Amino acid sequence: MPGADIGVPVVVPAGVQHLLERFAAVAPAQRTQRVRRAVERLFTDALRRLDDATVFVLTGDIPAMWLRDSTWQLRPLLAAATDKETYEVCAAISRRQAAFVLIDPYANAFNAEPNGNCWHLDFADQSPWVFERKYELDSLTSFLDFALRLFRASGRIEHLDAQFVRAAQTALAVIETEQQHDVDSYIFHRNDVPAHDHLSHSGRGAPTAHTGMSWSGFRPSDDACTYGYLVPSNAHASVVLEELSQVPLDVPISDDLRQRSARLAHDIREGINNHGIREVDGNLIYAYEVDGFGNALHMDDANVPSLLSLPYLGWCDSSDAVYAATRAWILSPANPWFAQGAFASGVGSPHTPPRHVWPIGIAMAALTSDDSGAAQSALELLEHTDAGTGQMHESFHVDDPSAFTRPWFSWADMTYVHLALRAHGLAFD
Repeated sequence: MPGADIGVPVVVPAGVQHLLERFAAVAPAQRTQRVRRAVERLFTDALRRLDDATVFVLTGDIPAMWLRDSTWQLRPLLAAATDKETYEVCAAISRRQAAFVLIDPYANAFNAEPNGNCWHLDFADQSPWVFERKYELDSLTSFLDFALRLFRASGRIEHLDAQFVRAAQTALAVIETEQQHDVDSYIFHRNDVPAHDHLSHSGRGAPTAHTGMSWSGFRPSDDACTYGYLVPSNAHASVVLEELSQVPLDVPISDDLRQRSARLAHDIREGINNHGIREVDGNLIYAYEVDGFGNALHMDDANVPSLLSLPYLGWCDSSDAVYAATRAWILSPANPWFAQGAFASGVGSPHTPPRHVWPIGIAMAALTSDDSGAAQSALELLEHTDAGTGQMHESFHVDDPSAFTRPWFSWADMTYVHLALRAHGLAFD
């Protein structure tokens, strides 16, 4: 079992058990079994309570914790649970995320202890806590999102403590710094790997001009950006920074930090509006990446933040005209990472095999749809393309679901859970 020697498993809270019982009362038995298995496996196999009482979250079959993955793995519970014990587990995860941001705000994935385990030692001074040091803007915004979402769901502020404030200050400073990216400040190069696994231009990434947005070396897929301004991650940054600027006055955040957060959120939003929206085939749509020189990459990737997920992130409503046009483009052959076959259609990713679509993308299309029947259709599709395993995978082939990647990907499981809870009226968002 991945991570079996890390900390101790977290017991499923009574409130979550009650949520599962309520789900069983309104959902089909087979779906109930799947949801229960995914949630219980999250607690027994992915969550580990460490000696400092924080909780480490394994991504699944890789023994590391991604700031991004852990946020989205737990979001379904913040969207549905209402009990103190579940909130305390989430607070322990938020404190672990804050600790990791303070160790290295440029890292995307971490170890449960400073054991030096890593995907690849890419920096001579890489912390033994760091599993991978790919700078991804969404790592920082996911940390902020989770802490602030927990506050909104529970009303509690205990986790918004001095450590959180230091981590928020650190995250904000990095996001501000990367508005004016210094090409020599972060160089990421690996030998003998696919092009998407390291930055172009000798590890420095493509040149950029100032836009107001913040630079990101890598995408939420952990693939290198073609251009440095990743629009969906910047949209997420604008949302969470605006929320940070408005936290209650009894949270020990300085007026300066609040003002900087609000200003940065505004700058990024203006940058997206001025540089991230382009006309394609007569419609205004969001680009996936831009560079500030007029170049744009039009695509979408199943990993969140994605363009498809913009309403899920709080950037816009599903009915927004630019989003609606973008969505139609994404869910069509115009998107190079869209695939359609005998069993499924959806969005994939450059780092999985050709014609593989992601359950996360299928679920996200339903979670952001105005079509009342989309959720049920997506749930049935996901349930019939799991190769008989009873769980979601990273990706599967649209013509052969038995060809899949990653036998256990907890983020995919829990996005399915979020969709199921919402479809049966048990999720608040």
